[in-house]
Parts: sequence; structure tokens; C-alpha cells
Amino acid sequence: MLDYKLLHAFSVVVDEQNFAKAASVLSITQSAVSQRIKTLEQTLGQPVLVRAQPLVATHIGKKLLAHYQQVKLLEQDIIPDISANSKIETITANIASNADSLATWLITAIGDVCHQYNVAVNFRLADENRTINYLKDGEVFGAISTHDQALPGCTLDKLGDMHYILVAAPSFVERYFPNGISENALESAPAVAYDQKDDMHIKYIEQTFGLKGGSYPCHTVRSSEAFVGFALQGLAYCLIPKLQIQAELTAGKLIDLMPENSITRTLYWHHWVLLKGVFKELSKAIIQRAQYALSKQ
Repeated sequence: MLDYKLLHAFSVVVDEQNFAKAASVLSITQSAVSQRIKTLEQTLGQPVLVRAQPLVATHIGKKLLAHYQQVKLLEQDIIPDISANSKIETITANIASNADSLATWLITAIGDVCHQYNVAVNFRLADENRTINYLKDGEVFGAISTHDQALPGCTLDKLGDMHYILVAAPSFVERYFPNGISENALESAPAVAYDQKDDMHIKYIEQTFGLKGGSYPCHTVRSSEAFVGFALQGLAYCLIPKLQIQAELTAGKLIDLMPENSITRTLYWHHWVLLKGVFKELSKAIIQRAQYALSKQ
């Protein structure tokens, strides 16, 4: 039999990535948190946590996290009223998303649900190719991803296509591309990427111009909004969702450098098959808003 008090402590430790912070959340001592994890491991006869930096759940630990998240979800089904006026404890809903969806349509999608329910949404951000890993590990109940195959115990809905275009400010074009964008010009023109694992820009430049990653200057910034800021300030050229910069394109603040060569990423909403209460409402809202917003590009 699983002791859910121990599983709760384990889940909080993984979320907080720190035993002391977990102790604060649980309102117990740090040694008590450590003891609960130790007791869980002794019960199972194997470790559930790799005590490194960052803290990582083991294979069995990930299975336990996935199980515990679904148990919490099912508990909501027996609560008759989870409105904001209720005295019931706030429900935490974990969602994995790419930064571009969060910067464009996702906050609007969850707005009505967050007003209606006593819910705190916790986003896990990663490249749209990697968000699915959070769902595999049981850390989220749903993920926005480019993967088109459902995981075991999950289902998916197609959200739509997000179109990315290569843009820069007029001042940047005048400085780096006065004779047009070319392989030689790109060798000295600074780009911007989300992080070192973001291969969209690298693949685009290599396939279009034959330049390998690392052969040209590139800023790294983990913010979709900052991409737009870098471009508007004339600090870099970059791939940005067209949905995010329609006003800037219309005003001439940004220029589409390669109008004949955009990138399209098809997005899917992956989620557990059995959704109840606020989780079901969030899922419906995400699907509806995404399909509407992505159809307007």
C-alpha cells in the first residue's frame, strides 16, 4: 500500500528542487521531509530520487509522480464545489508549454477558468519538441507539443499550425544586410535563440544558407517576448511566430527577411484521458482558444 503522505512530500521536493523549500511548503522540518523520502524508498526497496543538482526522479520515481498526479486529479471529482468562493484548498494544475504559445494565446485561453475556479496554474516551459517529456514523467496533466502520437494513457487534440518567420528591424537590415541576406552577411550578423537546445534556428540557417551552428554569433535568451525586444532594438535577427508580431510587421517596425521561406510547426494538446473538474475545463479552454488563434494567422 502506498502512503500518499510520503508521495506528497516526494512530489513537493521534485517541484521545489530543494528539501528546505519543500519543508516550508509542507510546514514541517527539513529532516522530516528527508525522513519521508527515506521511508518511501525503504518501502519500495529502491531509490526514488537522484540527489544531485538538479534533483531528478528515478524511473520508479517518475512512475510514482505520474500516479500521484492522477490521484490528485481524481480527488477533484468527488468535491462538489471548487469555485473561487469555496473554502477548499487551491488546486494546482501543471501544464507544459512552449514559450511561444505562452507569449501569444495561452494566457488568454486559461483566463476564464482561472476566474471561475480556485486554481493555480504552474507552467513548465521547454521547446515544443521537449514538452512531451514532462507528461511522460508525470509532472503535468497536459502538454503542448509537436508530437503527433498519443502517449499510453493519454489522448491528443490538434491545435493548429504556428508559422515562424525570419525578421529583423530596418536598422539591423541596413547595417548587416544592405545588399540582402546572404551566407557571407550572416557570418557576422548576430542571431538569437531560446537556449542551447533550440535547434529551430540552427536547422533553418543550415538548410537555407548552408551555415553550421556555431559559425555565426548568436544570443541566447529564454523568453519569447525578449526575442521581439532583441529584434525591435536592432540587436539581432530571429525566427518569431507571425502571430506574435503582426502589429510590428504592419507598422514596419520589423521586416520579414525571407517571405518565401517560413517554418510551420503543427501543435497538439496532449493530456490524460481521464480529466475531471477544473482540469477538464482547462483542457477544453486550451483547445478552443488555440484552434481559434492559430486559424487567424
